[in-house]
Amino acid sequence: MSNYKINTKCVQGGYTPTNGEPRQIPIIQSTTFKYDTSEDMGKLFDLEAAGYFYSRLQNPTCDMVAAKIAELEGGAAAMLTASGQSANFFAMFNICESGDHMIASSSIYGGTFNLIAVTMKKMGIETTFVSPDCTEEELAAAFKDNTKLVFGETIANPALTVLDIEKFAKVAHEHGVPLIIDNTFPTPVNCRPIEWGADIVTHSTTKYMDGHGSAVGGAVIDSGNFDWMAHKEKFPGLCTPDESYHGLTYAEKFGQGGAFITKCTAQLMRDLGCKQSPNDAFILNLGLESLHVRMARHVENGQACAEFLNSHDKITKVSYSGLKGDKYYELGQKYLPNGGCGVVSFELKGGRAEAEKFMKALKLIAIETHVADARSCCLNPATSTHRQLTDEQLKDAGIPAGLVRLSCGLEDKEDLIKDLEQALATI
Repeated sequence: MSNYKINTKCVQGGYTPTNGEPRQIPIIQSTTFKYDTSEDMGKLFDLEAAGYFYSRLQNPTCDMVAAKIAELEGGAAAMLTASGQSANFFAMFNICESGDHMIASSSIYGGTFNLIAVTMKKMGIETTFVSPDCTEEELAAAFKDNTKLVFGETIANPALTVLDIEKFAKVAHEHGVPLIIDNTFPTPVNCRPIEWGADIVTHSTTKYMDGHGSAVGGAVIDSGNFDWMAHKEKFPGLCTPDESYHGLTYAEKFGQGGAFITKCTAQLMRDLGCKQSPNDAFILNLGLESLHVRMARHVENGQACAEFLNSHDKITKVSYSGLKGDKYYELGQKYLPNGGCGVVSFELKGGRAEAEKFMKALKLIAIETHVADARSCCLNPATSTHRQLTDEQLKDAGIPAGLVRLSCGLEDKEDLIKDLEQALATI
């Protein structure tokens, strides 16, 4: 499908049926697979042959959908995980181990912040958080001898900062480490980070990719561009023998295009089992088939609601890169020329109390711990998704306590604006 445009890849990527095969990606709902001899199965366990033997590691349905996502992002290989959180963990832990160091943007999803700052710290992996607006010099100053990767989000959830991917990639590569980008909000329809220098891309497929609030999932995509062997002293897990696979060295055996995802599957999925089910992968693919159509409507509604809120006297600030005058407007024009997403963040003059009163008055837009699907919803991050952060951490992440995150769905934009208008009239 490499010669086709992304709209076509959304519909038909990842799976091309042959004569008499199912037109739709089939659900292979099986835990195990039958072989004629132990020798045949042994080749799979030794990573000497391609195939399936247990769905905790790989499943045909999941692999077909992962192949589609790899095509959409312009990557060499991909894998599905049980959630976006597990996708980010796998992508980072596939490179780092106890005693290593990472650099991450301070403006990221609260759950990912906690994963990095608390859980992975307990595992012996330290992180330095930097401002998404830092200079090249400030970013370079955060590196240590044991730094193994840089992490950020294309559009941060919920601060909606737009990361200068090219700048972060440049500094990461100058220090011989990969850049990992969570591309959940724009999706590959509106931004493909690999084209700007990112090496690994992750997604919470639960959001726009699924698009209907039906199935939790995640994805990890390898660009195939990072030369692990050129920096083999930094990445022993990929560049030295793995004794659990008879001394196989991933970077030598599978090359730049296959080493990262193979190791991630053979080691992490094998040992941790954060798999996506075949049925959830099937549901995800149904969402992917309309992704290119839906994203345009999400952006249209997001832009309309952002413009309305930006002109309202009860709103102190609106964050949306599509607004002229927004701090990230220029970066948005560079990386997101077709628009970013349908998520708008705004702050009410009355702070947290007024935000709660406003949300209770909404009739069409629901209060949900969710974002980025067909139905519009909102929440106050400080009391929900980011409640584990201190006030100081909230400030560093660009998330005031009175911030409301609005996810514009696929409804009529005039109805959404009317609902916002009547709710604002109550405060």
